[in-house]
Amino acid sequence: MTGDWLGGNRGQLAAERILDAAGRVFLRRGVAAADMADIAAEAGCSRATLYRYFDNRQALRIAYMHREARRVATQVLAEVADHPTPSAQLTGAVLAAVRIVRETPVLAAWFVPEGSGATAGLAGASDVIASLCGTFLPADAAAAGKARWLVRVVVSLLSMPGRDADDERAMVEAFVTPVLLDAPAIPVTTDPEVETSRR
Repeated sequence: MTGDWLGGNRGQLAAERILDAAGRVFLRRGVAAADMADIAAEAGCSRATLYRYFDNRQALRIAYMHREARRVATQVLAEVADHPTPSAQLTGAVLAAVRIVRETPVLAAWFVPEGSGATAGLAGASDVIASLCGTFLPADAAAAGKARWLVRVVVSLLSMPGRDADDERAMVEAFVTPVLLDAPAIPVTTDPEVETSRR
C-alpha cells in the first residue's frame, strides 16, 4: 500500500485503477456482494485511499456504471453509423447495446436476477445514461423523457430477455422505435420472410 500507487497523474489514474479492480470483483463475487474492502484489496490500496476517491459503495457503483455506459455507447454509435434511416439506427442501437452488455461478462453480472432491480434503479436515475441514450433520438421537446424511457427499455430487455434475437427485434420495431420516432408502428409478425425483409 505504499510506493507510487498514486504517483504521477494521481486523480484520474487512481480512480481508473480502482474502477478496473471493482470490475474484477463484480465479476468474481457479484455486484451485490462486492464490498469496499474487497475492491480496495483488489486494487492494492487501503480502504482509506478508496474512500478518498469514492464516498461509498453506491458512488463507486455509479461511477463504474457511467464509465462502462460511455464505452458501450461509443461502440454502439460506431456500429449504427452507417444504418440508412433513423428507424434502423434506433432499432440497431437498442439491440446492439443489449448484445454488447450480454457479451461482456462483467456487465452481464449487473443483470443477474438478484441484482437487476438495483441496477435498474441506478440506471433509471442516471442523467448520464439518459443523455447517452438521447444521442440516438431526434431532438424535440420530449427528448429528455424519451431518453429516460429508452433507458428503461434497454434495462428491461437485459433483465427480462425475449425468446430470442428475432423476438426482441420484433418487440423493438413494433413497440419502441415507432413511439420514440413518432412513426407508424410495424405490426408484430412471426413470419420469417417478413422479419428478414425488415433488416
